[in-house]
Amino acid sequence: MAQRHHDPTGPTAGSVTTGDALAAYLRAQATEFLRALRLHREGGSAANGAPGVTGSADATTALRRSARRISASLHTFRPLLDPGWSEEIRPELAWLSGTLALEHACEARLERLLLALHRLSGATAVPTQPAGAGSPARPPGAEATAGGGAAAPVSLVSATAGRRATGAATTGPATTAQKPPAGPTAAQKPPAGNAGHPARPAAPDRGNLTVGAAKAGALLDRQLTLARTRAHSTALQALGSSRFHAVADKVAVLASDVPLTPAAASADLRTLATAAEERLTDAAAALPLLTAGHPYNAEALVHGLSPDPAPHPQDAPWHQVRLLLRLHRYALEVLRGDIPPDMRLLSAGQALDRHRDASEAAAAAAQAARTPRIAPATAYALGVLHADQRHEVEAARYAFQRSWQKQPIGTSTP
Repeated sequence: MAQRHHDPTGPTAGSVTTGDALAAYLRAQATEFLRALRLHREGGSAANGAPGVTGSADATTALRRSARRISASLHTFRPLLDPGWSEEIRPELAWLSGTLALEHACEARLERLLLALHRLSGATAVPTQPAGAGSPARPPGAEATAGGGAAAPVSLVSATAGRRATGAATTGPATTAQKPPAGPTAAQKPPAGNAGHPARPAAPDRGNLTVGAAKAGALLDRQLTLARTRAHSTALQALGSSRFHAVADKVAVLASDVPLTPAAASADLRTLATAAEERLTDAAAALPLLTAGHPYNAEALVHGLSPDPAPHPQDAPWHQVRLLLRLHRYALEVLRGDIPPDMRLLSAGQALDRHRDASEAAAAAAQAARTPRIAPATAYALGVLHADQRHEVEAARYAFQRSWQKQPIGTSTP
């Protein structure tokens, strides 16, 4: 388990840990925020899938990164900052960071789910069906046919398919769900050297999954692409709103003047950083780490397959630990400066990021399965996909347990 005492010979020993270090860190992050904002304005607001969106996305990521660190530092070291100013800007930075993260989250979730469908179905192509130029629009409740196209923009499907596909390239829409011809095709005939050993037929469950994977992929593509488009529009509106301009003005002032309290000049930042670490340690101690130490946690998986549409109650404590771990890491950045972070904390944080991604992907699969009038094969594929992502949740918990319980470097067991 994590230890609450610090190494007296560690990287913070003898270093400046007063309010001056906090002021320098906040000024640096505010400068990064303003630089990212300038790059975003120079790059413009490119449309989804259009050329030039990469530079704008990088600038948006830099905005989120600096906003998170400023907000986290204001939370951890709030006794050393002007309370009125801190409580006014901190929620605004959290709002900005969360708004800018939605589009990327939708894109990453779609890619994760389509890759999982491709892996589970054993298809030779990613189960997406690009819409043709003249494809008619479909009602929200209807699903795409096996030979038809999804009601999603071609740009997103074509852009993501190049990153996701691991098999041979196809020359047309996926036809996995079409009825096979009566006679064996050339691909189905056994090789010349194995004439006496014909290929084994596919298992019935795998066949049902393959039939439903194309439609499930099209349904997920349509729903998450729509969510991503809405998130993109929301982010553009936020960046052009008076609310954002007020936040940018406050950050611009922060780049030159940090409103510290008079006591910050002599206060030791390590005391507040230790309090953040203790909150993380207490929250992690409340997790079922003993159960998560088993690679195959069947009991947790059964609870994870609950049909309740609300977020799973088991996930909330893990999400909270993820947030507290991020606060702890950012507090160490204030203390240590450019010193590389502890690999133990990085690996634990990466495991919790995978936990969050798998949990949200499972929720998206369950939400898609509740779409009215979907075929049984589509519902079956989405159910298998949901179970697969809940397995990923348990694997991430196991990885966190292995990383978190490693002995920190430079500490000893009391």
